Amino acid sequence: MTNTAIDMDLSGKRALVCGASKGIGRATAQALAALGATVTIAARNEENLQSALATLDAEHEQQHGYLVTDFSDPAALSAALEEHMKGRAHYHILVNNSGGPAAGQAILAAPDDYLKAFTQHLIGNQIVTRALADGMKAEGYGRIVNVISTSVKQPIKGLGVSNTIRGAVASWSKTLAGELGPYGITVNNVLPGATDTDRMTEIIAGKAVRTGQTQEEVRDAEIAKIPAGRFAQPEETAAAIAFLCSPAAAYINGVNLPVDGGRTGSL
Repeated sequence: MTNTAIDMDLSGKRALVCGASKGIGRATAQALAALGATVTIAARNEENLQSALATLDAEHEQQHGYLVTDFSDPAALSAALEEHMKGRAHYHILVNNSGGPAAGQAILAAPDDYLKAFTQHLIGNQIVTRALADGMKAEGYGRIVNVISTSVKQPIKGLGVSNTIRGAVASWSKTLAGELGPYGITVNNVLPGATDTDRMTEIIAGKAVRTGQTQEEVRDAEIAKIPAGRFAQPEETAAAIAFLCSPAAAYINGVNLPVDGGRTGSL
């Protein structure tokens, strides 16, 4: 009889999860660790990283760790990665994840707002990906997942800079999928919809100030747009990311996967 089991086992795999001190990044690190991966979590705040590290499953006797770095500073990021990689085994999994730019209309954003966002998201992703890609090639196994936004399919009103930069990252990712696919490396994007995180709290608070509505009214209006009738939990998005990192997803490459409860109106 054919074995139809879905291979989600990440035992022996090493993963670097960026923006993992809270929210979707933290939930993703937890999901990968539970599947057996040895996880390094990266973010700017060491205290938050230490707190997140303590939540990672080590049932498979993994030795998890963390890396303090700032994606908004390319030189510091490159230096931190170079030092971190010395004498270390290759990584098999990379989750690029970074907090979104501030809300606001595209026309009102200063040019420097776009440059800062481009540096943090696309340049930061490029630096980390280049640092890990050769090791993935050597291992013959690579999973790169970029956590972006449903705005790459349908721009979100009031998130002008984010809409622009997320689209650039999506095109970069699709290009990499073609370049790295022959080496057993997949590159995919997960597009979270409205998710119950600190970022969503900030967006709701800002919109309440701009419109004169209460935060509860803004929240209810946002939920009304979602067929599922609620915001996602970070763990639900993390589950999609974890699947794309698994052996079971070996033939999925170059896709944009919305995790949005059906909110996005485009195909």
